[in-house]
Amino acid sequence: MKKCDCTLCRFENPKLTATAVIIKDQKLLVARRKNEPFKSRWDFIGGYVNKNESPEQALKREIKEELGVEASLTFIDSFTGTASYENFVFPVTNFAYLVELQGKTKLDKKEISELKWVSIKRLKTIAFDSNQKILKFIKKEFLFNLLEVKKLITQLDSSAKVNESSLYKAIINGYISRVYKKGKFVGMGWIFPRQTLLRRQAVVEDMIVDEKYRGKGLGEKILLDLIRWAKETGVEVIELTTNSKRIAANSLYKKVGFWLHETNHYLLNLK
Repeated sequence: MKKCDCTLCRFENPKLTATAVIIKDQKLLVARRKNEPFKSRWDFIGGYVNKNESPEQALKREIKEELGVEASLTFIDSFTGTASYENFVFPVTNFAYLVELQGKTKLDKKEISELKWVSIKRLKTIAFDSNQKILKFIKKEFLFNLLEVKKLITQLDSSAKVNESSLYKAIINGYISRVYKKGKFVGMGWIFPRQTLLRRQAVVEDMIVDEKYRGKGLGEKILLDLIRWAKETGVEVIELTTNSKRIAANSLYKKVGFWLHETNHYLLNLK
């Protein structure tokens, strides 16, 4: 229902909102709404973008107001939906961000009656249709058994420490191929694109199959899936590096068409 039928309102341009996706140990931080609309329903932290604000500025302001802390943001995607005010329904575009909080939270009880960490698996619904789309995205892309991920990565590098937030950022910035056997996470590979002055490239990293499931073609399945994604996203060249002692891995890369590029590979640690 429209508030009026003036020329400006007939355009139905969306209002902008910004939403915080805060995850820890595969649990989402949600807030119980104190006011209408959706009073007493679970909601994500966030709100409307004000005049002269960017979505990033708006979300940092909302987090400061509602939780009393600063935050770092990583853009996920935008999601369309609707909202309402006094029977006036209007479109919104919701900018979702992966958020890392900096400090101990202090709840603003004017708008929120309760904060709770809820398992991604168990959170069935959320206030506002654009947030429901965000939740669907999270369930599809961010749902992992972290213990199984850590087990896989330590087989690749025994000294590696898996940062949960880094896992989600890797998904946002590229694509992770996953292999399951009887519901168990047994293999993965990550590819991320980059645009150089000459071409659109992609780099393959963190390819690993659980040692109990090797020799069954799962590594090839993962690699072909990464190549498929690269083709579909317009990548021209794929790069990867591997230890020369990994005989099976080197044979696989050559089998699917990779060729050895003679070059000096330098690294510089900045921390």
